[in-house]
Amino acid sequence: MDRLIAAKVFADVAITGSFTATADRLDMSRPMVTRYIEAMESWLNIRLLHRTTRKVSLTTAGESCLEEVRQWLRQADTITGLANTSGKLSGTVRLATSMSFGFSQLVPAIQQFMSAHPDVNIDIDLQDSVADLTESQIDLAIRIASVPDPSLIGKSIAVCSSVIVASPQYLANASEIKKPDDLAEHSCLGYKNFQQHIWHLRKGNSQQSVAVNCRLTANEATALLHAALNGAGLAIQPTYLVNRYIKSGELKSVLPDWKPSDMNIYVLYSSRKYMSPTVRALIDYLSHYFAKTPW
Repeated sequence: MDRLIAAKVFADVAITGSFTATADRLDMSRPMVTRYIEAMESWLNIRLLHRTTRKVSLTTAGESCLEEVRQWLRQADTITGLANTSGKLSGTVRLATSMSFGFSQLVPAIQQFMSAHPDVNIDIDLQDSVADLTESQIDLAIRIASVPDPSLIGKSIAVCSSVIVASPQYLANASEIKKPDDLAEHSCLGYKNFQQHIWHLRKGNSQQSVAVNCRLTANEATALLHAALNGAGLAIQPTYLVNRYIKSGELKSVLPDWKPSDMNIYVLYSSRKYMSPTVRALIDYLSHYFAKTPW
């Protein structure tokens, strides 16, 4: 049996904890997954997995082997790219980003890249938590943050501006907002992962922080956007999501002279070592694409 495929099967089972899930992800039958795992164990002469009727988990030996197997797979991808004498990019790139950015920005962005490189496949994982890239077998992640995850390597490819918005319906039935302190008297929509709901605003050289009352919280920007559209309250939203709603009149900018703190859009990866030419090319493409996109 193909040892490279067997290694891919083993690495995927380590993520899914399920032969059935791996079979679905790799488009093969469950018995074939079993055969590849058994072949791996036979070649290495060790038991890699604990199997029960309910779950599959790594043995101690399996845990020790997993990182070596993943490194071997990365090296194999690199060699495949180097061996491609035609100069064509190929292979699959696994890319993680948030749902709001993925739907509205990333999917449109990668179409040109995929058209230019028909042998490249891209697998997008929409998630709103910062996953372990190695553990999840993610090649690249795009995150919007003030500072990047210190455990990852990356660079800022654009600046993301935000604005405070609310629906005309909400504003018509609420007290007037003339200054930042007035925000404390309103229903606000906040991000779930913030322990304290404090909005940091700036106007020229002036800065002000306001503790707001967030009756509704969510871990994803699109959910808060739709809550604002339905009159639930005030929300800080990235301009890439709300500009069209402001133009259509469905949302209004609140305190437009006071701007929430800008965030950076980062492309992140776990290591430069063994990075395939396809991944490098995609990083360069995304850097160029988002650098010229008006935000």
